[in-house]
Amino acid sequence: MAEESPSRDASILALISVFRHRIKRNMQVMRVLDWMPSLSPEDKDRIRAEERAAGNVAAAGLLLQVLERAEPRPAPGLCQEFYQALVEGGYTAAAAYLDPSLMPSPSLEAAGDEGAFLLGLFEFVLVEQLRATQVAMACLEEGLFHDEDLERVKAEDARGNCPAVRELLCRIVQKKDWFSPFVKVLRKTGHEKAADALCGQENGSVNGVSAPVDEMTAADRPLAPDVVRDLNQSAELDPRAAGEDNAIEDSFGAASAMSESEASLLDENVNDTNESFMASDDSDDVVDRKQRDSPEPELCLRDYQMEVAQPALEGKNILLCLPTGSGKTRVAVYIAKDHLDKKKDAGEEGKVIVLVNKVPLVEQHFRKEFHPYLKHSYKVIGLSGMTQLKISFPKVVKDNHVIICTAQILENALQNAEQDEEEGVQLSVFSLIIIDECHHTQKEAVYNNIMRRYLKQKMQNEKRRKMGKPLVPQPQILGLTASPGVGGAKNHSKAEEHILKICANLDAYGITTVRTNDLGLNSQVKEPRKKIDIADDKTKDPFREELVNIMMKIQGYCQFNPNAEFGSQTYEQWVVQEEKKAAKEENRKHHICAEHLKKYNDALLINDTIRMIDAYNHLKNFYKEEKSKKMAVNEEEDEEEAVASKPDETDIFLMDLFYGKKDMLQKLATVAKYENEKLKLLRETLMTEFTKKPEARGIIFTKTRQSAFALYEWIKENPKFEEAGVKAHYLIGAGHNSEFKPMTQNEQKDVIEKFRIGKINLLIATTVAEEGLDIPECNIVIRYGLVTNEIAMVQARGRARADESTYVLVASGGSGAAEREGVNVFREKMMHRAIKRVQDMPRAEYDNKIRGFQLQSIMEVKMKAKKEQSKAYKKDPSLIKFLCKNCTKLICSGEDIEVIENMHHVNVKKEFKGLYVVRENKTLQAKAADYQTNGEVICKDCGQVWGSMMVHRGLDLPCLKIKNFVVVFNEKKTTRKDMCKKWAELPIRFPEFSYANNYDFSDEED
Repeated sequence: MAEESPSRDASILALISVFRHRIKRNMQVMRVLDWMPSLSPEDKDRIRAEERAAGNVAAAGLLLQVLERAEPRPAPGLCQEFYQALVEGGYTAAAAYLDPSLMPSPSLEAAGDEGAFLLGLFEFVLVEQLRATQVAMACLEEGLFHDEDLERVKAEDARGNCPAVRELLCRIVQKKDWFSPFVKVLRKTGHEKAADALCGQENGSVNGVSAPVDEMTAADRPLAPDVVRDLNQSAELDPRAAGEDNAIEDSFGAASAMSESEASLLDENVNDTNESFMASDDSDDVVDRKQRDSPEPELCLRDYQMEVAQPALEGKNILLCLPTGSGKTRVAVYIAKDHLDKKKDAGEEGKVIVLVNKVPLVEQHFRKEFHPYLKHSYKVIGLSGMTQLKISFPKVVKDNHVIICTAQILENALQNAEQDEEEGVQLSVFSLIIIDECHHTQKEAVYNNIMRRYLKQKMQNEKRRKMGKPLVPQPQILGLTASPGVGGAKNHSKAEEHILKICANLDAYGITTVRTNDLGLNSQVKEPRKKIDIADDKTKDPFREELVNIMMKIQGYCQFNPNAEFGSQTYEQWVVQEEKKAAKEENRKHHICAEHLKKYNDALLINDTIRMIDAYNHLKNFYKEEKSKKMAVNEEEDEEEAVASKPDETDIFLMDLFYGKKDMLQKLATVAKYENEKLKLLRETLMTEFTKKPEARGIIFTKTRQSAFALYEWIKENPKFEEAGVKAHYLIGAGHNSEFKPMTQNEQKDVIEKFRIGKINLLIATTVAEEGLDIPECNIVIRYGLVTNEIAMVQARGRARADESTYVLVASGGSGAAEREGVNVFREKMMHRAIKRVQDMPRAEYDNKIRGFQLQSIMEVKMKAKKEQSKAYKKDPSLIKFLCKNCTKLICSGEDIEVIENMHHVNVKKEFKGLYVVRENKTLQAKAADYQTNGEVICKDCGQVWGSMMVHRGLDLPCLKIKNFVVVFNEKKTTRKDMCKKWAELPIRFPEFSYANNYDFSDEED
């Protein structure tokens, strides 16, 4: 058996070389990968990325390349594993080409080709007549489809029946002996005419188009001259397509017996011109595929879309304002294509960059909009901070026509160009910049930083024009938004000023909107029914009363007298300031008590939002963590050498206070009659909607990650929701700035995809789902105690796109949420009025105001630069010292700090090592974090966290967080203490970390 595997692998490789075109077109590569555990994760990632970028056939071709080009040969059994994966995945038609005993005869092969030809011939009518999901379900019953096939068809059906039919036809031809069972399915589901046409019956026609009755098979039909030419070119580019027959015969004698089957490859190649060549595995070149798997979809706009796009089609900078769900991105694609076409006709190079503010939007815009409509004529690529590239951003820009990326990538490249022109890019290389969610182009946002460079170049061009010098080319600007907002304006003049400032920042010729009475828009964008549910404040809440009693005892212990209500944002602001003040005054008693008061106030806020048990668990976990801080083990030491800090009087008082009430709090938290009234209202709303509409979908927007997860647990634990058909999941952000475990980008994508195809029908989301993400039509959108600004309100309400949908605000009576929602409604009306006034403004007045705001923006940049320069600390860094925020012990001075990559601040001094211990990050472990943690750096005396261990070039280094320290400034004759949130706030530049100076080779063993 040991010798049999390599021999079998060689046979499979030989067959792949002969039948590669048929094999790759008869499988779904993503499912095949699931059955190949021996394939390396790196190869799987490359293949999955190829599938997202170029489609299934291209990805399948890459998988075959990986098998063929492995050096010196594939891992033993890998090719056999690929064969087995085809069988297990249900792609027996492809697997048959790798087993001579199962290989189809030329006549069967021709019959399959004939069926595929007929499907292709009648595709344009089949997509109009077939009911995709119904046919797919029947295919599953007949054993033609797997569950995954049905899921993918249903997923496409969410976009419309036509895309779903195309997916259905694409998958059916990949099955073995599919034609007769498929015709049977068509008749079974009532598609008689389609079945007759595919069978070639004399009366068989679809919409008057008769089926062919000639006897010539698809393999016998002559090829068009242009197809033959393309095939010849393909053979020149890929020698294996034309010149490896002899080698195959040498390596596998049975190849000569396949000549009849091999002849049918010619017909297969007709449909395979989408891959005229593939880049090698180690090539950094971006592959130019002029054709893709799917036909080029027709790109056309509705009347209202064409109306708002017209100024941009004329080459003007425009702020385009359309409601959520009205097709803003499709308008942007149309404008981009028109722009590139005009550049090409003029013999000029067009370059479009699409900027987004969230990583998931990169793939969404690439996969659903720009790539499908532009791929046949232009090179399109999507990039984000999560993308792994082997080439630089300037190279990507050079090799592609359309680049979709997060704005920070462009900003970094523009900054790099200031240091080294070859390492970055200039705005002048682009001919069109599309800015998604452009209402963020203000203040210090990354969009505005980019546009300030644009405005600065515009001013310089004006000087060049006066001096008769050539101008630097500037791109056209297209901004997209559903709601520019009013920027907190309280009156109409300030709202108008806000709109003008955004237009000025985008250098917009104007802002375009659709008439409110436009029938086309009104038919596309459904206005949901609005409802506000106000919960009565709890008449009796003993759990809250106990928490307040504990907080009052802590305040009395420290003689605090806050002028703020317990459980309010005002109280939180007060306690944070008190904590900072105590840390600077080195008053540990007040500092620790303030920290604990904040946790109790958090618990009150949780109690008001979700369940009492969630508030209790929040406090329980905090005090469990406090206990663990008192016993920290250095990773390099034994358990017996654990470092323990002795609790002082304040620690004992606070611990006894909580643990004395712990059992009572736990008991009260489980009493059903004290349940949050808002949860009762939420339950009634959800049950009404999901029992009334079995196919209902909804989103609950809530403020924090913790509340999103808690609501998910609440729904999961209530069997009534399951009976009503509610399938919920939470959707939260990917950032690591919270105590609660974030979601990865892949986890977010997976949840949204399941929501799209109906596996999940209720999302519980933070604001991450408000803007931009392609979330299907919802019957109900609920803002659960979450009221922010008018932009968020418009974005969230726009998710309720289904017919007869509902938008609900659920809030408590004393929260003021209903009043703030009323303010947002007023601001929305004020926004529309301000937009109208800006649109009606005389051109001279508009241009004058825009010019004034632009000059103001440029001056603000100059003033900020001067301020940054003046902050430079010219004295010895040793004059800055750092104290532990908790025990106020002197830790180190500024001269001990070094910086890695301009962001990570480390202290590698030997004397510093004796001040801290390293312990495992127990908090993240308790949350089942799916990423590796290198341990926390904590104070040896008090257990205060200082930072975390990081690995840099093989060295373990303590990376410090400045928010955990008090900074002491020795200035002239005075000493000042302060606390900072970021290292950038310090008026000093620390030296770059030197590897050579911090590694002692004398420690190496011989």
